[in-house]
Amino acid sequence: MPLIFITGGVRSGKSHFAERTAIQHYQAQLGPTKRLIYLASGIALDREMAKRIDRHQADRQAQPVQWLTVEVPYDMAEVLATLQDGDVVLWDCVTTWLTNAFYEGFDSGTPCIDQPGCLENKLLNIKQAILSLLNKDVTFLVVSNELFDEPPYDSDEVELYRRTLGQWHQWFVVIAQEAYEMNYGIVKRWK
Repeated sequence: MPLIFITGGVRSGKSHFAERTAIQHYQAQLGPTKRLIYLASGIALDREMAKRIDRHQADRQAQPVQWLTVEVPYDMAEVLATLQDGDVVLWDCVTTWLTNAFYEGFDSGTPCIDQPGCLENKLLNIKQAILSLLNKDVTFLVVSNELFDEPPYDSDEVELYRRTLGQWHQWFVVIAQEAYEMNYGIVKRWK
């Protein structure tokens, strides 16, 4: 499985670059079982996020290929287990999914971040699911945001989020065949 990791600043062009790259891989694939899958982790909790989701959906609909969009705000490991040989999969994005993981259960009174071992188990499960893809003929593109140029925050929760995201980025780069960073619409290949 080729894993392609794409990171960069907010609104830097990452998603557009990732979509173009996924389409190129999809069009290069041979065989009747191939699928072009978009794993969307966003939840429209406010108008700004709803607009971003609508824009991403419109962008995909305007493309000359058919995307299968799967909404995955939480149970990513379960969805990854269903991928098939020949699939080209774009996950957009890690930072949104990680935020969802931190606060899953908030509406019932106990977010994951406040439950001992909850976040660690979620991360372990998803890493195992990603590693299992290494044995399949799946092209997996992963999009994330760079949040590390900001000064440290006084919030322990925000710093835990940044530390967790940074460790996860490093893990992705280690197992990735390709790693890119986007800034101002400019692509830099690191690996």
